Amino acid sequence: MEKYIGLICVIAIVIVIAVFVIATYNSLIRLRNRVKNSFAQIDTQLQRRFDLIPNLVETVKGYASHEKELLESITASRTGFMNAGSNGEKMDMDNQLTSSLRTLFAVAENYPDLKANKNFENLQNELSETEDKVAYSRQFYNDSVTMYNDKLQMFPTNIIAGMFGFKEEALFATSEEAKEAPKVQF
Repeated sequence: MEKYIGLICVIAIVIVIAVFVIATYNSLIRLRNRVKNSFAQIDTQLQRRFDLIPNLVETVKGYASHEKELLESITASRTGFMNAGSNGEKMDMDNQLTSSLRTLFAVAENYPDLKANKNFENLQNELSETEDKVAYSRQFYNDSVTMYNDKLQMFPTNIIAGMFGFKEEALFATSEEAKEAPKVQF
């Protein structure tokens, strides 16, 4: 009888460990999928932004033809994002595009006819709303990444994460140039 009690204890310990490993693995999968989903939400909002940009650029061209360099920069940033392969490249290109758009709106302040143009005003409002959604999506992404990375680093989950090859994700950070106010010179 004592043999069976020892065997039952060993089996119970193995079962508890197996349940712990399975539960931990599943929670890591859930968090990793949440990170992927939140980045996809950023992509969705950025696509909306990209759809608005050509119309905005064409509207501005008619009023500010000498701002060609800025308009080309916006178009190049948009194209760069569309061609970016990794999430890191997408984050970098998005920061460049955000900076260029901020400069465009600062430049537009110097064109009263452009500011009064209903098409420009509507596009600017839609883009502003989209920027708010992008900011919220980035915040949600960073929150998801932080929860996932925290879980990966905490004991004993870090052991299970290491066994199954889970890797930390990067936060969506704003570039240094995007933190500065746009400089407009004529």
